[in-house]
Amino acid sequence: MSMSTLTFDISQFFPSLNHQLLTLIIKKASFNNQVVLFFANYLVDRKTNYYWNNFMSPIFNVNVGVGQGSALSPILFTLYLSSFIYILENRLKNLKIPVSIISFVDDGLFISQSNSFDISNSRLYCSYNILTNLLKKFSLVVEYSKTEIFHFNRSHGSFNLPYLNHSPLGENILQPNETWKYLGFIFDRKLTFHQHIDFYANKLISTVKCMKILGNSIHSINHLQKCLLYRSCILPIALYGFQLWFYNCAPMAYHLKVLGKYKEEQQYGFWRSSKLSLHTVLKP
Repeated sequence: MSMSTLTFDISQFFPSLNHQLLTLIIKKASFNNQVVLFFANYLVDRKTNYYWNNFMSPIFNVNVGVGQGSALSPILFTLYLSSFIYILENRLKNLKIPVSIISFVDDGLFISQSNSFDISNSRLYCSYNILTNLLKKFSLVVEYSKTEIFHFNRSHGSFNLPYLNHSPLGENILQPNETWKYLGFIFDRKLTFHQHIDFYANKLISTVKCMKILGNSIHSINHLQKCLLYRSCILPIALYGFQLWFYNCAPMAYHLKVLGKYKEEQQYGFWRSSKLSLHTVLKP
Protein backbone atom coordinates (compact mmCIF):
# COMPACT_ATOMS: atom_id res chain seq x y z
CA MET A 1 0.00 0.00 0.00
CA SER A 2 1.39 3.40 -1.03
CA MET A 3 0.24 6.90 -0.26
CA SER A 4 0.21 9.90 -2.57
CA THR A 5 -0.43 13.54 -1.77
CA LEU A 6 -1.27 16.55 -3.88
CA THR A 7 -0.87 19.98 -2.30
CA PHE A 8 -2.59 23.16 -3.44
CA ASP A 9 -2.51 26.82 -2.46
CA ILE A 10 -5.47 29.18 -2.76
CA SER A 11 -4.22 32.40 -4.29
CA GLN A 12 -4.95 35.64 -2.41
CA PHE A 13 -7.42 33.94 -0.10
CA PHE A 14 -8.16 36.78 2.35
CA PRO A 15 -8.44 39.59 -0.24
CA SER A 16 -10.70 37.48 -2.50
CA LEU A 17 -13.58 36.48 -0.21
CA ASN A 18 -16.93 37.30 -1.78
CA HIS A 19 -18.90 39.54 0.59
CA GLN A 20 -22.38 38.57 -0.56
CA LEU A 21 -21.57 34.87 -0.43
CA LEU A 22 -20.04 35.28 3.03
CA THR A 23 -23.22 37.00 4.23
CA LEU A 24 -25.30 34.09 2.92
CA ILE A 25 -22.99 31.61 4.68
CA ILE A 26 -23.39 33.47 7.99
CA LYS A 27 -27.16 33.45 7.53
CA LYS A 28 -27.14 29.75 6.62
CA ALA A 29 -25.13 29.03 9.79
CA SER A 30 -28.21 30.18 11.80
CA PHE A 31 -26.57 33.17 13.45
CA ASN A 32 -28.76 35.77 15.11
CA ASN A 33 -30.40 38.18 12.67
CA GLN A 34 -28.60 41.10 14.27
CA VAL A 35 -25.26 39.39 13.61
CA VAL A 36 -26.24 38.77 9.98
CA LEU A 37 -27.31 42.40 9.53
CA PHE A 38 -24.07 43.60 11.13
CA PHE A 39 -21.86 41.69 8.71
CA ALA A 40 -24.10 42.59 5.79
CA ASN A 41 -23.50 46.26 6.53
CA TYR A 42 -19.89 45.68 7.55
CA LEU A 43 -18.85 43.90 4.36
CA VAL A 44 -21.11 45.05 1.52
CA ASP A 45 -20.59 48.32 -0.40
CA ARG A 46 -17.40 49.26 1.41
CA LYS A 47 -15.22 52.09 0.13
CA THR A 48 -11.72 53.26 0.93
CA ASN A 49 -9.13 55.81 -0.10
CA TYR A 50 -5.44 56.36 0.56
CA TYR A 51 -3.50 59.23 2.09
CA TRP A 52 0.16 59.98 1.34
CA ASN A 53 1.49 63.20 2.89
CA ASN A 54 -0.77 65.85 1.32
CA PHE A 55 -2.06 63.56 -1.41
CA MET A 56 -5.48 61.92 -1.12
CA SER A 57 -6.56 59.30 -3.65
CA PRO A 58 -10.06 58.97 -5.09
CA ILE A 59 -12.51 56.68 -3.33
CA PHE A 60 -12.33 53.03 -4.41
CA ASN A 61 -14.98 50.36 -4.00
CA VAL A 62 -13.89 47.44 -1.81
CA ASN A 63 -16.47 44.78 -2.55
CA VAL A 64 -14.29 41.73 -1.88
CA GLY A 65 -11.89 40.51 0.76
CA VAL A 66 -11.43 40.83 4.50
CA GLY A 67 -8.49 42.35 6.34
CA GLN A 68 -5.92 39.66 7.06
CA GLY A 69 -4.92 41.37 10.30
CA SER A 70 -8.46 42.07 11.46
CA ALA A 71 -9.71 40.42 14.66
CA LEU A 72 -12.83 39.20 12.82
CA SER A 73 -10.94 37.70 9.87
CA PRO A 74 -10.15 34.29 11.46
CA ILE A 75 -13.85 33.76 12.23
CA LEU A 76 -14.98 34.90 8.78
CA PHE A 77 -12.49 32.83 6.79
CA THR A 78 -13.24 29.76 8.93
CA LEU A 79 -16.95 30.03 8.10
CA TYR A 80 -16.12 30.59 4.45
CA LEU A 81 -13.59 27.75 4.18
CA SER A 82 -15.57 25.23 6.24
CA SER A 83 -18.55 25.65 3.91
CA PHE A 84 -16.30 25.11 0.90
CA ILE A 85 -14.69 21.97 2.35
CA TYR A 86 -18.08 20.58 3.38
CA ILE A 87 -19.39 20.87 -0.18
CA LEU A 88 -16.13 19.50 -1.62
CA GLU A 89 -16.18 16.44 0.65
CA ASN A 90 -19.81 15.70 -0.27
CA ARG A 91 -19.04 15.89 -3.97
CA LEU A 92 -16.09 13.53 -3.64
CA LYS A 93 -18.21 11.17 -1.57
CA ASN A 94 -21.04 11.19 -4.12
CA LEU A 95 -18.56 10.43 -6.89
CA LYS A 96 -17.04 7.66 -4.74
CA ILE A 97 -13.53 9.08 -4.89
CA PRO A 98 -11.70 7.81 -1.76
CA VAL A 99 -9.58 10.87 -1.09
CA SER A 100 -8.96 12.62 2.23
CA ILE A 101 -8.64 16.39 2.60
CA ILE A 102 -6.49 18.35 5.06
CA SER A 103 -6.55 22.14 5.14
CA PHE A 104 -4.22 24.66 6.80
CA VAL A 105 -6.07 27.93 6.08
CA ASP A 106 -5.31 28.59 2.39
CA ASP A 107 -2.93 25.62 2.08
CA GLY A 108 -4.46 22.19 1.61
CA LEU A 109 -3.71 18.72 0.35
CA PHE A 110 -5.43 15.63 -0.96
CA ILE A 111 -4.33 12.21 0.31
CA SER A 112 -4.90 8.99 -1.63
CA GLN A 113 -3.93 5.44 -0.64
CA SER A 114 -3.74 2.65 -3.20
CA ASN A 115 -1.63 -0.28 -4.40
CA SER A 116 -1.02 1.57 -7.66
CA PHE A 117 0.40 5.04 -8.24
CA ASP A 118 -1.64 5.29 -11.43
CA ILE A 119 -4.86 4.80 -9.48
CA SER A 120 -3.79 7.38 -6.93
CA ASN A 121 -2.92 9.81 -9.70
CA SER A 122 -6.33 9.42 -11.31
CA ARG A 123 -8.05 10.05 -7.98
CA LEU A 124 -5.94 13.11 -7.30
CA TYR A 125 -6.52 14.41 -10.80
CA CYS A 126 -10.29 14.12 -10.49
CA SER A 127 -10.26 15.65 -7.02
CA TYR A 128 -8.13 18.54 -8.23
CA ASN A 129 -10.50 19.31 -11.11
CA ILE A 130 -13.48 19.26 -8.75
CA LEU A 131 -11.57 21.56 -6.41
CA THR A 132 -10.72 24.14 -9.08
CA ASN A 133 -14.26 24.23 -10.45
CA LEU A 134 -15.75 24.63 -6.99
CA LEU A 135 -13.28 27.37 -6.07
CA LYS A 136 -14.45 29.44 -9.03
CA LYS A 137 -17.98 29.41 -7.62
CA PHE A 138 -16.54 30.71 -4.34
CA SER A 139 -14.66 33.49 -6.23
CA LEU A 140 -11.32 31.82 -5.49
CA VAL A 141 -8.57 30.33 -7.61
CA VAL A 142 -5.67 27.91 -7.15
CA GLU A 143 -2.12 29.15 -7.60
CA TYR A 144 -0.90 26.50 -10.04
CA SER A 145 2.80 27.22 -9.56
CA LYS A 146 2.60 26.05 -5.92
CA THR A 147 0.81 22.75 -6.66
CA GLU A 148 2.97 19.70 -5.86
CA ILE A 149 2.60 15.94 -5.89
CA PHE A 150 4.53 13.46 -3.78
CA HIS A 151 4.43 9.67 -3.41
CA PHE A 152 5.30 7.66 -0.29
CA ASN A 153 6.49 4.07 -0.53
CA ARG A 154 8.66 2.13 1.95
CA SER A 155 9.36 -0.83 -0.34
CA HIS A 156 12.96 -1.63 -1.25
CA GLY A 157 14.32 -0.89 -4.68
CA SER A 158 13.44 1.77 -7.22
CA PHE A 159 10.06 2.33 -8.79
CA ASN A 160 8.68 4.46 -11.59
CA LEU A 161 6.70 7.48 -10.52
CA PRO A 162 4.04 8.68 -12.97
CA TYR A 163 3.64 12.33 -13.84
CA LEU A 164 0.42 14.20 -13.25
CA ASN A 165 -1.02 16.71 -15.69
CA HIS A 166 -2.85 19.01 -13.29
CA SER A 167 -3.62 22.06 -15.41
CA PRO A 168 -7.17 22.36 -16.79
CA LEU A 169 -5.60 23.44 -20.07
CA GLY A 170 -3.11 20.60 -20.08
CA GLU A 171 -0.10 22.90 -20.00
CA ASN A 172 1.56 22.03 -16.67
CA ILE A 173 2.86 18.61 -15.72
CA LEU A 174 3.72 17.78 -12.11
CA GLN A 175 6.84 15.70 -11.59
CA PRO A 176 7.31 14.02 -8.18
CA ASN A 177 10.51 15.05 -6.41
CA GLU A 178 12.84 13.02 -4.21
CA THR A 179 11.93 15.10 -1.15
CA TRP A 180 8.95 17.21 -0.20
CA LYS A 181 9.08 20.25 2.09
CA TYR A 182 5.72 21.14 3.57
CA LEU A 183 4.98 23.43 6.51
CA GLY A 184 8.64 23.33 7.55
CA PHE A 185 8.92 19.52 7.50
CA ILE A 186 11.06 17.70 4.95
CA PHE A 187 9.63 14.34 3.90
CA ASP A 188 11.26 11.57 1.91
CA ARG A 189 9.48 8.68 0.24
CA LYS A 190 10.34 6.13 2.92
CA LEU A 191 9.77 8.51 5.85
CA THR A 192 13.29 8.10 7.21
CA PHE A 193 13.52 11.89 7.74
CA HIS A 194 17.27 11.85 7.04
CA GLN A 195 17.03 14.98 4.88
CA HIS A 196 14.98 16.70 7.59
CA ILE A 197 17.59 15.93 10.23
CA ASP A 198 20.49 16.97 7.97
CA PHE A 199 18.85 20.32 7.21
CA TYR A 200 18.09 21.25 10.82
CA ALA A 201 21.42 19.89 12.10
CA ASN A 202 23.27 22.25 9.75
CA LYS A 203 20.97 25.05 10.82
CA LEU A 204 21.61 24.54 14.53
CA ILE A 205 25.39 24.21 13.98
CA SER A 206 25.33 27.60 12.26
CA THR A 207 23.28 28.99 15.15
CA VAL A 208 25.77 27.74 17.74
CA LYS A 209 28.70 29.23 15.84
CA CYS A 210 26.95 32.59 15.52
CA MET A 211 26.45 32.74 19.29
CA LYS A 212 30.18 33.29 19.64
CA ILE A 213 29.66 36.97 18.87
CA LEU A 214 27.23 37.44 21.76
CA GLY A 215 28.55 39.40 24.73
CA ASN A 216 30.49 42.65 24.87
CA SER A 217 34.04 43.90 24.41
CA ILE A 218 35.05 42.86 27.96
CA HIS A 219 33.65 39.36 28.41
CA SER A 220 31.28 36.89 26.82
CA ILE A 221 27.91 35.83 28.15
CA ASN A 222 27.87 33.86 31.41
CA HIS A 223 26.90 30.23 31.89
CA LEU A 224 23.34 31.03 32.94
CA GLN A 225 22.80 33.03 29.77
CA LYS A 226 24.30 30.22 27.70
CA CYS A 227 21.91 27.76 29.32
CA LEU A 228 18.99 30.05 28.51
CA LEU A 229 20.13 30.41 24.90
CA TYR A 230 20.53 26.65 24.63
CA ARG A 231 17.00 26.01 25.80
CA SER A 232 15.36 28.80 23.83
CA CYS A 233 17.37 28.75 20.58
CA ILE A 234 19.22 25.44 20.16
CA LEU A 235 16.73 22.83 21.38
CA PRO A 236 13.77 24.14 19.30
CA ILE A 237 15.88 23.80 16.14
CA ALA A 238 17.36 20.41 17.07
CA LEU A 239 14.00 18.93 17.99
CA TYR A 240 11.86 20.58 15.33
CA GLY A 241 9.42 17.96 14.09
CA PHE A 242 10.70 15.21 16.42
CA GLN A 243 7.07 14.11 16.90
CA LEU A 244 7.31 12.92 13.29
CA TRP A 245 10.69 11.20 13.16
CA PHE A 246 10.80 9.88 16.75
CA TYR A 247 8.24 7.10 16.28
CA ASN A 248 10.38 4.23 17.64
CA CYS A 249 13.92 3.62 18.84
CA ALA A 250 15.17 1.85 15.70
CA PRO A 251 15.97 4.90 13.53
CA MET A 252 17.24 7.00 16.41
CA ALA A 253 20.93 6.13 15.86
CA TYR A 254 21.27 8.12 12.63
CA HIS A 255 19.35 11.12 13.95
CA LEU A 256 21.30 11.40 17.20
CA LYS A 257 24.58 10.89 15.36
CA VAL A 258 23.87 13.79 13.02
CA LEU A 259 22.46 16.04 15.72
CA GLY A 260 25.45 15.23 17.93
CA LYS A 261 27.81 16.96 15.51
CA TYR A 262 27.36 20.28 17.22
CA LYS A 263 28.51 18.79 20.54
CA GLU A 264 31.98 19.51 19.18
CA GLU A 265 31.26 23.19 19.84
CA GLN A 266 32.20 22.67 23.50
CA GLN A 267 33.99 25.99 23.72
CA TYR A 268 30.62 27.72 23.95
CA GLY A 269 29.64 25.71 27.00
CA PHE A 270 26.04 25.01 26.00
CA TRP A 271 26.12 21.31 26.87
CA ARG A 272 28.12 21.68 30.09
CA SER A 273 26.16 24.59 31.47
CA SER A 274 22.73 23.17 30.65
CA LYS A 275 23.54 19.63 31.84
CA LEU A 276 21.20 18.36 29.12
CA SER A 277 21.63 16.31 25.97
CA LEU A 278 19.41 15.11 23.19
CA HIS A 279 19.47 11.62 24.71
CA THR A 280 17.95 12.88 27.95
CA VAL A 281 15.41 15.07 26.19
CA LEU A 282 14.23 12.28 23.88
CA LYS A 283 14.33 9.55 26.49
CA PRO A 284 10.94 7.73 26.43
